[in-house]
Amino acid sequence: MAAVKHFIGETVKKVEIDEFLATEFERAGYGGVDITKTPLGTHVVIYTMRPGLIIGRGGETIRNLAQTLETKFNLPNPQISVAEIEIPELNAYIIASRVASALKRGVHFRRAGFWALNQVMEAGALGAEIIIRGKLRTDRARYEKFRAGYLPKSGQPPIKYMHKATLHVQLKPGMFGVKVNIMPPDAKFPDKVSIIEEVAEEETTKEKELTKTEETAKIAEPTETAETTETEEEEETKE
Repeated sequence: MAAVKHFIGETVKKVEIDEFLATEFERAGYGGVDITKTPLGTHVVIYTMRPGLIIGRGGETIRNLAQTLETKFNLPNPQISVAEIEIPELNAYIIASRVASALKRGVHFRRAGFWALNQVMEAGALGAEIIIRGKLRTDRARYEKFRAGYLPKSGQPPIKYMHKATLHVQLKPGMFGVKVNIMPPDAKFPDKVSIIEEVAEEETTKEKELTKTEETAKIAEPTETAETTETEEEEETKE
């Protein structure tokens, strides 16, 4: 039971750190965090759209963040590194925050859902799903799904490759929930078989034969030149 309590406490701590960073760096386009323990301390990687806002002038903000993580969340020797998100539309947390901010501004939930779904699919995702829960049109809570593309729910690929995020928004009717699942374009599936063509092997064999012939020709050239120089010298001596 001690081991179970340890792992539960670690996951709860990670969730608390994630929520703290999300509220602290909302303007910086916060996109998630990875926490790994090393022999030297704790390595924290923060994904964001604007790394400059997290680093601060001369690294002042990131130093203050390291102190707060060490004192408030008891992380031993936190080493923070900031990674910029290359394609924000493929980050589930950023898409969920965009949908949540659209709902705060009063945008209709269907318009916000389809708008975010189109952005994700145009960025090259294999599949995406956005679920909005809450009192959407009546006093009774319900949910609505927006799906597109190929998005498996069971097996190893969803566990390994799928990006997931969940956010909550407080609106006038009540609490709304936004859940986003994205399958990135670099995901690999066991049912998709890649066939290697034999033409490539034939081309490589032909290239090898050409290189061998060129090498033999280069080796034969200096012997011919030596023989021609010897014959020329003999003719000059006879004259």
